Amino acid sequence: MLGAKTDGETILKGLQSIFQEQGMMESVHTWQDHGYLATYVNKNGSFANLRIYPHGLVLLDLQSYDGDAQGKEVDSLLNKVEERMKELSQDSTERVKRLPPIVRGGAIDRYWPTADGRLVEYDIDEVVYDEDSPYQNIKILHSKQFGNILILSGDVNLAESDLAYTRAIMGSGKEDYTGKDVLILGGGDGGILCEIVKLKPKMVTMVEIDQMVIDGCKKYMRKTCGDVLDNLKGDCYQVLIEDCIPVLKRYAKEGREFDYVINDLTAVPISTSPEEDSTWEFLRLILDLSMKVLKQDGKYFTQGNCVNLTEALSLYEEQLGHLYCPVEFSKEIVCVPSYLELWVFYTVWKKAKP
Repeated sequence: MLGAKTDGETILKGLQSIFQEQGMMESVHTWQDHGYLATYVNKNGSFANLRIYPHGLVLLDLQSYDGDAQGKEVDSLLNKVEERMKELSQDSTERVKRLPPIVRGGAIDRYWPTADGRLVEYDIDEVVYDEDSPYQNIKILHSKQFGNILILSGDVNLAESDLAYTRAIMGSGKEDYTGKDVLILGGGDGGILCEIVKLKPKMVTMVEIDQMVIDGCKKYMRKTCGDVLDNLKGDCYQVLIEDCIPVLKRYAKEGREFDYVINDLTAVPISTSPEEDSTWEFLRLILDLSMKVLKQDGKYFTQGNCVNLTEALSLYEEQLGHLYCPVEFSKEIVCVPSYLELWVFYTVWKKAKP
């Protein structure tokens, strides 16, 4: 970012020799009110785009098929450009920012977006599992920091480092699960089930639609799920491979009730048009059905979303005022390691009857 009085043509001519030294062919486009675009193409196929805007912004993008030797050449070229820019601008450079290289087309995809739209490059070094189920794409990737990470249809779900998530969606250690009936909606990674079973509940019923998520996690996410997914039934738990909506409707019809319902199905949608988004409709349905199977003094736990998505979270809280029964809620903000975000978790309960 240069001072506004910097002459773009001077910058362009001053940098030409650096690219010519690399044997790069030049092509220049100019616009009276929009500055300059110069492209430089090397015989090895690498190229550079130099864009100079009238208000002083200068962008240089380099693209190459990058081996170690070529990477050093790129660094050397960037260093020379920075030095020449300082000379040409007579130290009127306000700010210089060099971004690390983005690797495209690699065998391992290291780039995954956060919930609020930022791009994160993870230290992923291995694709552990990659399969398509009838419902979604399932990836388990290994991160040097976070261990194996479960990614469902491009959405980072849970890493082996993310016990903070599991504890938060269970009430952050404030609840006594001893002798209680618990219903888990989703949770195919097995983390919630594993932690609750340790607390000696009466019975935990987990309803997960995707058997392939369970199969992948019981093999590659054992630091999260332990051995609870090895069998679909244990002394104090059962796992149903079903769509949770018919199960909830059946339980409601039978009058079955739970001390705790934990919804680990989906985050609050980013969309701020609940009347148009089918995910909002799904969330409202799950909330209503969950309240119907929750005991009067029971608690409903669920994730919200990134703390930055204030409008979407406010809309979710607004939906809580439109359920078939009046409810109250509280929320907690927790840092989930692999998300690289602060995440909101909700506790919902029925209002006491007068």
